[in-house]
Amino acid sequence: MKYLDQVEVGGKKVFVRVDFNVPMDKTGKVTDDTRLRASLPTINYLRGKGAKVILASHLGRPKGKRVDEFSLGPVAPVLAGLLKTDVPFVDDCIGEKARQAAAGLKSGAVILLENLRFHPGEDKNDDEFARELASLCDIYINDAFAVAHRAAASNTAITKYAPVSAAGFLLKNEIEYFNKAMTNPSRPLVAIIGGAKVSDKIKLLENIIDNVDCLLVGGGMAFTFLKADGFNVGKSICETDMLELARQIMAKAKAKNVRFLLPEDTIIAQAPSADAERNIVAIKDIPEGWMGLDIGPRTIAAFSEVVSKAKTVVWNGPLGMFEIAAFSSGTFKLVDAVVESGALSIVGGGDTDTAIHKTGKSDKISYISTGGGAFLELLEGKTLPAVAALG
Repeated sequence: MKYLDQVEVGGKKVFVRVDFNVPMDKTGKVTDDTRLRASLPTINYLRGKGAKVILASHLGRPKGKRVDEFSLGPVAPVLAGLLKTDVPFVDDCIGEKARQAAAGLKSGAVILLENLRFHPGEDKNDDEFARELASLCDIYINDAFAVAHRAAASNTAITKYAPVSAAGFLLKNEIEYFNKAMTNPSRPLVAIIGGAKVSDKIKLLENIIDNVDCLLVGGGMAFTFLKADGFNVGKSICETDMLELARQIMAKAKAKNVRFLLPEDTIIAQAPSADAERNIVAIKDIPEGWMGLDIGPRTIAAFSEVVSKAKTVVWNGPLGMFEIAAFSSGTFKLVDAVVESGALSIVGGGDTDTAIHKTGKSDKISYISTGGGAFLELLEGKTLPAVAALG
């Protein structure tokens, strides 16, 4: 696979698949520009080298039709502010308007095309649509890790028709940090896995046990494992159809000599609400009608001690219902432990990313992935179609 800095881009039309799937309010105002900022190193590098930059992205799920609320139009002025240059918006991504806009680009200039998903060919990984996109450029750069697990015309089929294809700096970082953590890690390698459901993380757990030294399990999914281990979990989230699989995963960890730590205590309430009465109890003492909503202080201490000795930490999924302050302590204190450990730390997007940003310590984490689903599939041992397409 080639990277952007291995390609001669000066004076060339460069089509960059970015991820500008940003949140907007009802007035169409961008409310979080994190994903725009993540693309700046690639865009600024191209501009500095005198490339003619064509940016393309999806936004939301318009299902192959033009839907005004999913237009990328409002993104262009926000990006222009970040780049400190004009970013003309082109209200289609193929056809005459797109061709003219691309042909008229000067070196160092940037345009933003309309939402790729306004065309049904995008999600279908359609060759004809991909060919039209590729006809706009001399070089194709993929810098959209967050959708690399989904084969689409703009990240997979397009590589068959673009004269040159390479990965941008964001995609390069994602792959290199993942490889540092999982392919050739400094040990001990500790994985922190949370979230609500075991069913969402089965493949991840089965795959990661082959590689880690210790697995810390929290969040709602921990109660399925605890139930499988013979504990009464009251009204806590529990997938009874996953109990046998949970036992198999724990048995595999034991057979591989991987430490598999579950919560010792939990913060319980009768409902997941900010004003609910709360108690701290040992796992064996969860009463009927109550549910565990965060890990307790003994678990925080035990998990933090393991993390303190780690050389590499991979984290996917929060350890409690952190959106409610009363149940956020476990997740936030583990962030502190990870930061204080000095370990190489890689966090997998989504809710974990949100939680870490809430602590104000995201700059102390080695790398926060921009793609929840794509990161999860890498942890599951899968090949990402858009990465494979780059060769």
